[in-house]
Amino acid sequence: MAQGRIIGIISIKGGVGKTTTVANLGAVLANQFGKKVLLIDANFTAPNLGLHLGVVKPKVTLHDVLSGNVNTVDAIYNHEYGFHIIPASLVAKDVDPLKLKEKIKALRSYYDIILLDSSPNMNEEVLATIAASDELLVVTTPDYPTLSTTLNAVKVAKQKKTPVMGLILNKVRNKKFELTLEDIEYAAETPVLAVLPDHVSVLEALQFTKPITMHDENHDISVEYTKLAAALIGEKHEDTRFMSRVKRIFFRDLSKQDVNRELLIQKMNK
Repeated sequence: MAQGRIIGIISIKGGVGKTTTVANLGAVLANQFGKKVLLIDANFTAPNLGLHLGVVKPKVTLHDVLSGNVNTVDAIYNHEYGFHIIPASLVAKDVDPLKLKEKIKALRSYYDIILLDSSPNMNEEVLATIAASDELLVVTTPDYPTLSTTLNAVKVAKQKKTPVMGLILNKVRNKKFELTLEDIEYAAETPVLAVLPDHVSVLEALQFTKPITMHDENHDISVEYTKLAAALIGEKHEDTRFMSRVKRIFFRDLSKQDVNRELLIQKMNK
């Protein structure tokens, strides 16, 4: 059996949508592409992944694993949305984050994809995610403060020799004051693989502790997550919604993120 891939989702800034991205990619990969998926909350001091998915009071967590109190498999929960999750303790316990890589490496044999939700701070926690990952995705938003932290995240990943597959540009409002995709790609020297609009539906889905890809699978955000998830496994997702088909007839030019995903798919299939 082929070994599963570990993909870290990082950002050295809170509030950009990192945890939302982990939950949605996990849901799409498991439900639409039939992959065996494990989500791990590696944000040790301020975990949110469990809260996003309704796992509020887990008896055993990643903190217990890193403390040596339980085996890693004892902290795995079978989620109703089709994937597995290892939550973290909401009340922080002192652990050594750098043990993460060793504790989860055996899980590769059981999963196709393992997604790590990292800390938003430049500390040992995010370094642990970088060290434990085969590849990384960096979540950013189209503003200068976030761009500066994105550049730092990409720089650190390169220093640690963990490949960055690309950027996820989130909370885009299409306003003139926002940085453009081209601006961000040029500064980070990294391709943008997905562009996600800012929309209240994401918060609405969160209220139901449900990824938006399951709350409203036809939403523009859901479709973009699905296209990204497909590219990560070397597949292409065709948007079959009526208006999307019409646009393809009259506007044949691919968006920059579509082109970048095509290139990633080619790379994955070599």
